[in-house]
Amino acid sequence: VQLQASGGGLVQAGGSLRLSCAASGHTFSSSRMGWFRQAPGKEREFVATINWSGGRTYYADSVKGRFTISRDNDKNMVYLQMNSLKPEDTAVYFCAVHSGSGSYYYDYEYDVWGQGTQVTVSS
Repeated sequence: VQLQASGGGLVQAGGSLRLSCAASGHTFSSSRMGWFRQAPGKEREFVATINWSGGRTYYADSVKGRFTISRDNDKNMVYLQMNSLKPEDTAVYFCAVHSGSGSYYYDYEYDVWGQGTQVTVSS
């Protein structure tokens, strides 16, 4: 699987953005997918994950209630709808494919990564 993230940009606090992740490869529809982010000077952190069918999602506490992860297996796409954005959401956002074993929370359990898309939230 190869991944291409897009949709980042500059937005004012309180605004919204929708990130997209286009996947190629025959294993996409059977894979758990995740979004992570990395702010300057900080470690990469978990944001959200969705199972293969889209029926189960999990979020970091910091984004719960504001972000929504979804997927369209027919289009090989994963999305992250981000609402009520805050300056602390500023980071490079990455989509990733879970390896199939281990926790969904840790980045080392994901073995394919996209290139990242920058999200900047101004106050």
